[in-house]
Amino acid sequence: MRQISLSHPPEPGTNDLVRVRRALLSASDKSGLVEFARMLAGLGVELISTGGTSKALRDAGLDVRDVSDVTGFPEMLSGRVKTLHPKVHGGILGVRGDVDHEAAMREHAIEPIDLVCINLYPFEATVAKDGVTEPEAVEQIDIGGPAMVRSAAKNHDGVLVVTEPAQYGQIAKELGEHSGSTTRALRRAFAVAAFARTAAYDAAIAGWLDRDDPTPHRLTIAGVRGGGLRYGENPHQPGAVYIDTSWRGPSVIAGEQLAGKQLSYNNLADAAAALELAQQLGELGAGGSASVGACVVKHTNPCGAATAHTAGDAVRLAMAGDPIATYGGILALSGLVDADTAAHVAGEGSFFEVVIAPAFDAGAVGTLTERWKNCRLLAVGSAPRAVGARTFKSIPGGMLAQRADDAVPDAASWTHAAGPAPSAETIEAARALVCVVRALSSNAVCLGGRDGSGVRLFGAGAGQMDRVASCRLAVEKAGEHARASIAASDAFFPFDDGPRALIEAGATTIVHPGGSKRDGDTFALCDAHGVTCLTTGIRHFRH
Repeated sequence: MRQISLSHPPEPGTNDLVRVRRALLSASDKSGLVEFARMLAGLGVELISTGGTSKALRDAGLDVRDVSDVTGFPEMLSGRVKTLHPKVHGGILGVRGDVDHEAAMREHAIEPIDLVCINLYPFEATVAKDGVTEPEAVEQIDIGGPAMVRSAAKNHDGVLVVTEPAQYGQIAKELGEHSGSTTRALRRAFAVAAFARTAAYDAAIAGWLDRDDPTPHRLTIAGVRGGGLRYGENPHQPGAVYIDTSWRGPSVIAGEQLAGKQLSYNNLADAAAALELAQQLGELGAGGSASVGACVVKHTNPCGAATAHTAGDAVRLAMAGDPIATYGGILALSGLVDADTAAHVAGEGSFFEVVIAPAFDAGAVGTLTERWKNCRLLAVGSAPRAVGARTFKSIPGGMLAQRADDAVPDAASWTHAAGPAPSAETIEAARALVCVVRALSSNAVCLGGRDGSGVRLFGAGAGQMDRVASCRLAVEKAGEHARASIAASDAFFPFDDGPRALIEAGATTIVHPGGSKRDGDTFALCDAHGVTCLTTGIRHFRH
């Protein structure tokens, strides 16, 4: 039997230093692991390991003790059981300096473990793959790993827990500075990181298994802090951005920034809204079989939006929606930004804080950075848009959750309620405008229609306390383009005063959800003025 040597408890007045004598290493991600283990071995640390990790370390010429030698049991059940044993968890959880704990450890020949280096089975990476089956996903649910991580984190007074390769350098520095010992400050910080990691891991598993339920009984979400933010919405508010590792579609958070200064909290909020609408418009085909969607967003509301045959035309039409508001806005496109498109974007009198697209060619990047050196260019890739994900909104005391309202409008489900029958061209333009009005803050009304090679927004009224005010603002913004326009509303008209304002301005088609007790008044008004009225049956409030 091996001689049992218990580690000493932390010594007060010495930064609570604990010498690392034995380390357990079991890593799915072996990046930098051999170098880390070699550094530990150079300090006289005994290495204990499992399976593939043990083989990788031996192949590198390191002396490693198998966990099965510690426990007296072989790895079994296809590797599902190897570290779930008192000689492992006792060595991790035993409190250094506790007389009863140390007596029990001696009685049962349990040797203390001072450092636990674990990174978990790659569940998140597995379920991110296309076509993964449930048995494949379930097999990547780590059991022993989280148990050891949590045990070590709980006992951080005497044990250092390591959960990712990015921590190796900091540990090496500390061990070098303290003659092979760790400080309590480091152990506590890494314990916090460990509990956050296991919480995120469990959240990913629960979220994937429960992915079809928009309102689960217990909501589990997790994020990894991404790039830093100077502040939140305003300079006096601290802010940060967190990455949802389960997200599968294009994202402004995960996009590659090709140029420009750091993105702000407000930039990211506006950019996300712009990308969402541009992608939806690009899927409609309202500008032709190879349509490109483009929109300009200010304060999360689209002030310009269009769909056309080419990216250049889509940009030109979107910028025409509200030339005053688009200045200093955020532009998103659903197609490649080439040299021609970049020339439209960088035209005289324009200015954009951020430009977002699946990709930019080299000439486009040069044109845009020469025009504005600080303009952020975000390439988000061409992956399919994620549809139907949960969305969240924090409120004091809790959080609201719902399925995203992001499906492409289905005109086949609409009802022709009054006036002349709409043409196919009118229907396609109306679909685009329903996407636009859905992206506006309620109460929302917008006017738009065909303009040469595409469909564009003429004017919008958003965020008003009454729908008539939204109608009047949309008319004012549209100006002369209100004539022969299509109007879209995010909810029904409680009275016919809103539709009357739109018709008097020249709207020839009105699209709204319907459902008001006074819908008949609106239908009669449309019939009397020869205006087409379509009801969608779907409300699109956005708060």
